[in-house]
Amino acid sequence: MKRIGVLTSGGDAPGMNACIRAVVLTAAAYNLDVVGFHHGYNGLLDEDYQTLLPQHVQHIIQHGGTILKSARCKALYTDAGAVQAAQVLHKLQLDALVIIGGDGSFRGALAIAPHYHGQLIGVPGTIDNDVDGTDFTIGFATAIDTALDAIDKIRDTADAFERIFLVELMGRHSGYIALSAGIAAGAEQIICPEFGPVSKAQLTKLLAPIQHAQLLRGKSSYIMVVAENSYPGGTIALAEDLSAELGTECRACILGHIQRGGKPVGADRILATKLGAYAVEQLVNGAHLMMAGELNQQAVLYPLAQTGERTKQIDPYLVRWQQQIASD
Repeated sequence: MKRIGVLTSGGDAPGMNACIRAVVLTAAAYNLDVVGFHHGYNGLLDEDYQTLLPQHVQHIIQHGGTILKSARCKALYTDAGAVQAAQVLHKLQLDALVIIGGDGSFRGALAIAPHYHGQLIGVPGTIDNDVDGTDFTIGFATAIDTALDAIDKIRDTADAFERIFLVELMGRHSGYIALSAGIAAGAEQIICPEFGPVSKAQLTKLLAPIQHAQLLRGKSSYIMVVAENSYPGGTIALAEDLSAELGTECRACILGHIQRGGKPVGADRILATKLGAYAVEQLVNGAHLMMAGELNQQAVLYPLAQTGERTKQIDPYLVRWQQQIASD
C-alpha cells in the first residue's frame, strides 16, 4: 500500500478535523501518501482533491466543521456515478479510501465497492449517534454539550416568565440526542421515536404530566425536549396545539444546525483521533468494507454493510427512568 484517499461526507460533525488529522499523521508514520477529496463524494467524482501532508493538519484538531468540506452526493447512487468514482480512484492510483461520515456515506462506499479494486473503510462521524457497531460516533458528545448549553439558557427565561418551552433537537429517526440532552438538562418531558409516536389524537398523554406538574407546583417553567419529526407538522405545530389545549402559551425553540457546529469537546477529539488512526492501521493490515468503531473502549472493526441496520438502541434504563418520572 502506497496511497490512500480520505473524504468527509454527509452532515458535518465536530471532530471530523481531528479524524482527518489522525488519518494523515498515521499514514505518514506508515510512509503512505494521502489525498483528500473536497466536498465529499462530489470531490471524488469531480477529481477535486489535494495532497495532505502533516503540515496541512497542524492546529486543526480544535476546529469544528471539516477542512475538506462536506456534502451529500445523489450522483453516487446511480450505477454511472459509482463506476465513475471507482475509475477516479484507479486513475489516482489510490490503494484505499477512508470515508468519514454516517450510514448514508457508508452506503456510498458499498455502491463503489463492486467496481473498485482497492480497500474501503469507514469512520463514524455524525452527531446523531445512530450508526451500529460503535458505542459513540464522532460529534455526538459535542452536540449534547451544545444542546445542553442552549436548554440551560432557555430554562433561565422559562423560569423568568413561568412559561412552557418546547426545544427541538436533531436526530432524524433516533432519540439519542433528545434523551441524553433532555436528561442532562432536567427536562420535564422528552419526546422521541423510542417513546412511541405522538399525534393530535394522542395529545392527552403529553398534557397529563404538564397538568400534574401545574397542580403540584403551580405556574412554573416547564421544558419539553422534542426529537425532530416526532409530531405531525413539527414542533411549532405541537406548541400551538398544546397552547390551545392548556390555555397557556407554549413556545417552540428549534436549535437546528447549531448542534453541528462549534469546537469539538475533548471526548470527540480523542475518539476521532483513535478511530482515524485505527482505520489507517487496519487498512495496512488488509481491512476492507469495514468500519472502525469503538465498543467498551476497545477499537473494533464492524462490517460496513451492517452499520445502518438500526439494531443500536438508546439506553433502556434511561428510557424507563425518564418515562417513570414523567408519569409521576
